[in-house]
Amino acid sequence: MGIVVIGDVFIDVKGYSTAPFIPGGRNAGEIQQIHGGVGRNVVEDIANIELKPTFVSLVDDDAMGEEVIRKLDRHKVDTRFMRKVPNGMGTWLAVFDQDGDVVASISKRPDHRPIERILEECGDEIFQNADSVVIEIDIDKEIVKKTFHYAEKYGKKVYALVSNMTIAMERRDFLRKTACFVCNQQEAGILFSEDYDGLSPEEMAECLTKRIQSAHIPKMVVTMGSEGAAYADQEGNHGVYPAKKVDVVDTTGAGDAFFAGVCVGLTYGKTLREACAIGTRLSSTVICTSDNICPRFMPEEFGLDR
Repeated sequence: MGIVVIGDVFIDVKGYSTAPFIPGGRNAGEIQQIHGGVGRNVVEDIANIELKPTFVSLVDDDAMGEEVIRKLDRHKVDTRFMRKVPNGMGTWLAVFDQDGDVVASISKRPDHRPIERILEECGDEIFQNADSVVIEIDIDKEIVKKTFHYAEKYGKKVYALVSNMTIAMERRDFLRKTACFVCNQQEAGILFSEDYDGLSPEEMAECLTKRIQSAHIPKMVVTMGSEGAAYADQEGNHGVYPAKKVDVVDTTGAGDAFFAGVCVGLTYGKTLREACAIGTRLSSTVICTSDNICPRFMPEEFGLDR
């Protein structure tokens, strides 16, 4: 069944300013509407390495929802556990400045309750043949609880990422059960109640080594934008993986692609540093386009042992 991803589908409406952005003013530019959502981005990134993941999620019961499923099917995502329901998808409205950075956004979250029913009805089938499990740790708590219940029942590793760290902070007991947790520098500061602004990647890695020991988080990676990523595990292994230098068009989805690469690497036998290398390569291909996902790769390009 490959890697199982549990998460959201969003429709992203993105406006790009073609001149220096004027807050509160009229800005000429371009507007695009594309498929998004953290879970959807991650599952399609994994599928684009020809690894045939499974997606547990929801879409709207309309033509747009059907279009999302068809696209995932074309990318060889197993969509058997997706459901069409009212308010199944979220919406993200974002405005970008001329440098590709978000200057304003509004997000509408979907109704997650049907995902809980999917797990109640199909949990054994979904988890028993999974290679590993991915979940947005800030999704509804009952869904997180059921995910870890089935993962423990079948001995599957869970990899977690976050959209809202304020919610994730209330899930520390679940973070301790993850095989690896990935977040950005600002989110790490919120999690550990510290200010990490100004830290070098090397300093972040040293700090992370100590913090995950006290927090009992097995492995953790902190992304630091153009400075790369810091990583550490409970055995004391830690380090920095540098970012690739590319021309930035749109950073949306880069963190999701990085996470997908880390998850893929760890699931299929790579070290944490090697997994960060895969994540870095995937994310670097996302930020130089306006799309949310990486292009196609073959698993052999990353030396993956499926």
